[in-house]
Amino acid sequence: MLQKKSRCKVNLLLNILGRRDDGFHELETLLHPVDVCDDLSFQKTAGARRPGVQFSCNEPRLSGPDNLVFRAATKFLDAATISDGVKIHLEKRIPLAAGLGGGSSNAAITLLALNELFGRPLPPARLADIAAALGSDVPFFLQDAPALATGRGEKVSPLENFAALKGAAFLLIHPGFGISTAWAYQNLGRFPKAFRGTAGRAERLGRLLRTGGMKAARKEFYNSLESPAFEKFPVLQLYQQFLLANGAEAALMSGSGSTTFALAKSVPAAEALAEKFKGQFGANGWTAVAAI
Repeated sequence: MLQKKSRCKVNLLLNILGRRDDGFHELETLLHPVDVCDDLSFQKTAGARRPGVQFSCNEPRLSGPDNLVFRAATKFLDAATISDGVKIHLEKRIPLAAGLGGGSSNAAITLLALNELFGRPLPPARLADIAAALGSDVPFFLQDAPALATGRGEKVSPLENFAALKGAAFLLIHPGFGISTAWAYQNLGRFPKAFRGTAGRAERLGRLLRTGGMKAARKEFYNSLESPAFEKFPVLQLYQQFLLANGAEAALMSGSGSTTFALAKSVPAAEALAEKFKGQFGANGWTAVAAI
């Protein structure tokens, strides 16, 4: 049996540049992996009467064939012309519809794990093609570094760790409700400035995080999808205001939401900020702290 961790991500910046002819949105985003994980296990089922993908999850509503893990495994076995089957179990801990890329991470780790389990029949470029077909965020999780992503998010350029974030920590806050990615993009058109952003913001933030300090970078954190999200869920804006007023280096919604993340100077600072947050807003939501 092969066991793997499946990390999530945050978008340090998400800048939408307009709608493409294929119906997707052109964007630029600065992605950072976060060491908050789901767990996946993989086992060959050679010789089984019904070869193929057997998939289970601790969240029953995620156990069907529409799950990205099931789809990724099926596409891998087809692409590699493997007749044996595989048994996969997903232990889900990352919140759903959270803007953290949990499902995309699960799919990417499935591709990498099955390639390892079956003796690496597919080259990295073929895995990247399958990942891009599964979803825009999936290719990012084929590697484990911060990255600049462009196109619809599938063109991934890995980056070195950011000097400005050395020793820092993430505080993740999920409010207990999700935001549909489709809804967020459908409603973005009502906010013209956010719908057609100016290109170059992701590279600028990345450069500041590499060469400068948080003081210079702080004002550059940005997410186009906050415009529709804040209108419908104003509590998310209140979260950010509170976090910034109580010592966060930066605070932003990740992806299409609903998770808000804060950057703190250290793990103890992030833990202290989490306690202040719970004191203000209650402990009904989900929080996690992760070192960078």
